[in-house]
Amino acid sequence: MRYFDWRELVQRLAALWRSSLQLRTVAITVLLSSVAVAVIAGYMSLSVGANLFDASREQLTRTSANASLAGQQFFDAADEGLGLEDLDVMMGDAAGVIESVASSTGGTSYAILRSPGQDGARVPTNVQSQDLSSYVVISQELRDTVGESTEKRTYWQSVALNHPTDGTIHPGLVVGSTLDIRGAQYELYLVYDISDTQETLVVVQRTLGLGGFALLALIGAVTYLVVRLVVGPVKLAAETSQRLAAGELEVRIPVHGDDVIATLARSFNGMATSMQQQITRLAALSQVQQRFVSDVSHELRTPLTTIRLAGDVLYDQRESFPPATARTAELLHTQVERFELLLADLLEMSRYDAGAVDMETEPTNLVRLVEEAIESLTSLAASKGSELRLVAPGGYFEADVDPRRIRRILQNLVSNAIDHGDGLPIVIWVDSDQDAVAIAVRDYGVGMSTAALERVFDRFWRADPSRQRTTGGTGLGLAIALEDAVLHGGWLEVWSDGDNGSCFRLTIPRIRGTELRSSPLELPPSDEVPSLEALDG
Repeated sequence: MRYFDWRELVQRLAALWRSSLQLRTVAITVLLSSVAVAVIAGYMSLSVGANLFDASREQLTRTSANASLAGQQFFDAADEGLGLEDLDVMMGDAAGVIESVASSTGGTSYAILRSPGQDGARVPTNVQSQDLSSYVVISQELRDTVGESTEKRTYWQSVALNHPTDGTIHPGLVVGSTLDIRGAQYELYLVYDISDTQETLVVVQRTLGLGGFALLALIGAVTYLVVRLVVGPVKLAAETSQRLAAGELEVRIPVHGDDVIATLARSFNGMATSMQQQITRLAALSQVQQRFVSDVSHELRTPLTTIRLAGDVLYDQRESFPPATARTAELLHTQVERFELLLADLLEMSRYDAGAVDMETEPTNLVRLVEEAIESLTSLAASKGSELRLVAPGGYFEADVDPRRIRRILQNLVSNAIDHGDGLPIVIWVDSDQDAVAIAVRDYGVGMSTAALERVFDRFWRADPSRQRTTGGTGLGLAIALEDAVLHGGWLEVWSDGDNGSCFRLTIPRIRGTELRSSPLELPPSDEVPSLEALDG
């Protein structure tokens, strides 16, 4: 069973948020619009609710005033010789008159209560609607306000009404006034159910909510279309530039209209055309240079072979020559050999430039290659006073490589270390892991400056041309070594620390075509590094 990974979802959404300008623009626009719509809708809802309540209150207070006036007129017109029972009947009739005048669409209840603290008989008795509980709906605060009033005016208070049928809570309004009945003060309370006003407000709020959602959807759609019109050409320009960077020099951005986007497209196309012309011209020039080097190198082989044969004859008979002639034969032999090396290196570089390099890979133990390189250069190191040391902890040393090219890299790195090692020991590390094999060549002689480190792999460049070389280098060794490393999908890196020597590290994948992520060795290697005192000893 596969569980849902929330973290993966969050990471995907975060990546989509970072990469999509269109999504960010639409989301931010809709979010800000939502805040604006919420504020406006909230203000309108409060304003409409307050206006509806004020209108309903004014209407009901006027109705209550009319009902109170009708009740007072009814009592004033009653016969003063009525008995107690007749007064109670009169109170009921007056309540009917008041209820008929004060009736409303939401429902009306009433209560006529004697004001407390009066002397005399409590007649007529209090009367109220059957569905009204005066002790719950009519607050003592309102009764105190109405009872202490000396003016014929109405007082109101908002209350919550418990509906008698379904038990729900409805909004209500209690309006109180005073009545004078046979010299006694009574309080008239009319209770109105204003749920119809509440329902109207709910309809208005629902309409505002639906309208707000519709407005947000419309804003989102319009923003999406506008952003698409703007981002679309930018996205197309980005894709076109990527294709140009990948080598498709013929691609262009379609131009439509005369607006700013069209101007940008024309400028971009003009730039692409200029770049294509420059790149084509440089490529043609490079091909000419490559062909020139290749042709010259091939053409030089025939006379060089003839010179080499003649020189070998002279070199073999040098002992029979006078000393000056013998020395000349030796110099000729040495320079012809160096010329052959230079010609071979030039041919190799021309193959790299032309992309005509072939690799013959096979599973190879790199420790064996290092041992062979050390063995072939031991006499040269001894002539310089240096000792070659191998540090190989053990592990996955076999890799799928071209042995000839790796051997050439090793001989070049070790030869350079001998030339610049100042007679100190040279340490070669070999280590590996499941993915890669690394070889590091460390000398403890003169180091290189920062400027030299930046140009160490340039063709025909030397850190110190005044230094005497014993290996007959051509100035192309490190450039060829770097090309060989790249051809294997590997790295060739350099480190130097002033007068504390230099270190070159070659890292190649154990399986051809595997992408390198790290090197098994540090640069320079830190484990088992011998001290200078130990090296001198």
